[in-house]
Amino acid sequence: MARPIRISAPWRSTLISAVKTKDRASNFPVVCVGGSAGGLDAYIRLLRHLPADLGVAIVIVNHLRTVATRLHEILPRYTPMPVELITEKLLIQPNHVFIIPEQRDLHVLKGEFRLKPISKPRGWPDVITVFLRSLTQHWNGKLIAVIVSGYDGDGAAALCGIKEVGGITIAQKLDTASQPDMPESAIASGCIDFVLSPENIAQEITRISQRRKPAAQPIAHRRNPRTVAPNN
Repeated sequence: MARPIRISAPWRSTLISAVKTKDRASNFPVVCVGGSAGGLDAYIRLLRHLPADLGVAIVIVNHLRTVATRLHEILPRYTPMPVELITEKLLIQPNHVFIIPEQRDLHVLKGEFRLKPISKPRGWPDVITVFLRSLTQHWNGKLIAVIVSGYDGDGAAALCGIKEVGGITIAQKLDTASQPDMPESAIASGCIDFVLSPENIAQEITRISQRRKPAAQPIAHRRNPRTVAPNN
C-alpha cells in the first residue's frame, strides 16, 4: 500500500494561500454591458460617470459581425481605467474595462476570458446571451447585466438566469437609447430590475458595488415597468 504523502507546514501554507488567491480571483463583481447600434454613446456616458476604483470589471460586449471593433481605441478617452481588447486567456481584473473582439463568442473559465468562433455566423449575433450564460456558470462574484442601445434582442434570453444566481439586471431607458430594440427586448423578458439612463446606470453600479441601498425602485414593485424613478 502506498503511504500517504505528508506536506510540510511551509508547503501546506503555500498551497492554502494559492487556493485562497484562486478563490479571490473570481469573487469581485463583473458588469457586462451589452449593446450594438447606438451603443457607443451609452458606453461613453456610462464610463464617464463610473469611479476608477470600484473594484469591478467592466466587460463591453458589442455584437459585431464583420466590422473590426475600435472601442479599445476610443473609450480610453472617457475613463481612467485601463481599456483592453480581450485575447485568449486574458486574466479578468477589477478596475479594468474589457472589450470583446469581433467574430468571437466570449466565455469565462478559471478567472480568465475564453474566446471561441462565433456560434451564430448568420443573422443577428447572440454574443451577449452567450457571455451572460457563461458568467452564471463560471463566475463566483456578483453579476450585473446591463443592456443598452442596439438592434435585435441579444442578451434578453439570459437575463432571468442572471437573476436566478442573485445578479442584478438593468436596461437603458428607452428614450435615451438611439436604437431601443435591445433594451425594449430586455424589459419584455420580465427579468429587468431597473430601467435607467446611462448616467444613472453608473450610479446604480456604484451603489451595488459598494453595497449601498439602491436609489431606484425595483421594477417588480412598480405598476408600469417602463417608468423610472424621478430625475432619471
